[in-house]
Amino acid sequence: MSTTTTTSGRGDRTWLVAVAASLWGISSLWRGPLAKEYPSLTIVFWEHLVLTVLTLWWLVPAVPRVVRASTRTKVSVLVIGVGSSALATVMFTAAFRFGDPVTPQVLQKLQPLIAIALAALLLGERLRRSYLWFVVPAMVGAWLLAFADPLGVTVSSAQAALLAIGAAALWAAGTVLGRAASAELTFSDLTALRFALGFVALAVTAMVTGTSLAVGGDAVVNIVLLALFPGLLALLLYYRALGHTPASRATLAELAFPLSAVVVGVAALGARPTASQWVGFVMVLASVVGLALHEQRSRRPSVAVPDDAREALGAHAGATTP
Repeated sequence: MSTTTTTSGRGDRTWLVAVAASLWGISSLWRGPLAKEYPSLTIVFWEHLVLTVLTLWWLVPAVPRVVRASTRTKVSVLVIGVGSSALATVMFTAAFRFGDPVTPQVLQKLQPLIAIALAALLLGERLRRSYLWFVVPAMVGAWLLAFADPLGVTVSSAQAALLAIGAAALWAAGTVLGRAASAELTFSDLTALRFALGFVALAVTAMVTGTSLAVGGDAVVNIVLLALFPGLLALLLYYRALGHTPASRATLAELAFPLSAVVVGVAALGARPTASQWVGFVMVLASVVGLALHEQRSRRPSVAVPDDAREALGAHAGATTP
């Protein structure tokens, strides 16, 4: 029988997930211009190299810990590094070639739906009906944000959407599996392993495909800034919060990503959102803020979860074992 309980409002860190997601949104300041000049694989390769070097002092103790971990945790870390870090970032970067700085954020409208299914399957999280009051308007708002004309999707915007949806699925898996792996590994372990495995996967892919990794001197600063802020700082905040935040709730908080991306697109990159996109902006913002306040103050939060990842895995395993 499951021992699922509800997380306390004071221990919840949904707000910190939203802060990290906002940092991801500013990546278009550097990722957009780079994507117009270099292959996506090249940009993400150098980004991961910088991140791997910066977290090398965490990687050394993380390796023996993941070797001693369960097979489930090993698989989770592999999927996070190769899929959620390397492949998803390449797909997301490629989406900038086909859309404006706002369009690639379409990935956020499907990510919660994917993560909810995975969280229910892997972590035993249980959603109450009140969750729909937040997730439904958030999904509608994310759709409105993604397309200037939500009823007239062009071939170009559809290409960007397909790439972004693929990234969404991989990032959703990373959200859920990151919480699962946090039962045995620390956030610093997960961060270092994510970047190192992503770097290895990208290096192998570049060799197999013959992709040039050469970049000009003018790209170096942009790559370093991309790695430092939307990359390392955002992930540190994200994994610090993830162990105290259920995956389904964390994923909705990550919709702060397209919100900050819209602000950057308008203020710095010359994007001009339509009226419907502004409506979407307001809908997503209201959903994210509303959920955070509800989970902190309500005696009956929308997401009923075990108190920590280890209990979640243990309870879920117990429920499925004869």
